Amino acid sequence: QVQLVESGGGLVRTGDSLRLSCTTSERASSKYAMGWFRQAPGKQREFVAAISWNGVVTYYGDSVKGRFTISRGNALNTIYLLMNSLKPEDTAIYYCVADSILAGNYKSAMEYDYWGQGTRVTVSP
Repeated sequence: QVQLVESGGGLVRTGDSLRLSCTTSERASSKYAMGWFRQAPGKQREFVAAISWNGVVTYYGDSVKGRFTISRGNALNTIYLLMNSLKPEDTAIYYCVADSILAGNYKSAMEYDYWGQGTRVTVSP
C-alpha cells in the first residue's frame, strides 16, 4: 500500500507563490506516475497536473497552465507543485495522487489508485 504525504499548503494573498510537496512511502513508488487534483468547496474534484515516473512527461489542467509547474525530486518518490500568480479561485484542498502508469485519461480521478489526505490552500483577495 503506497502512502502519500502532502505538505506546503497555507494561506497566501493573490499573486503570491506557494510550493506543495508530496512524498510516497515506498522506494518502489519512485516508478509511479504522480500528480495533483484539487477540490474547492461545493465544486467537483479538478485535475491540476500530472508527471510521469521519470519526470519527462507533464500535463496541466487548463486553469493552471502557465502558472503552475509540477516536478520530481532527485529521489523520484517526491513531487512538487510550484504555484505562481495565485488567484482566489485556486483556493481548494489539494490532493496528491499516484498510480503505476500515467494513463491516457490522466485527467480522470478514477485513473489513480493512491491518494493523499490533502493539504489546504487558501488565497485571499
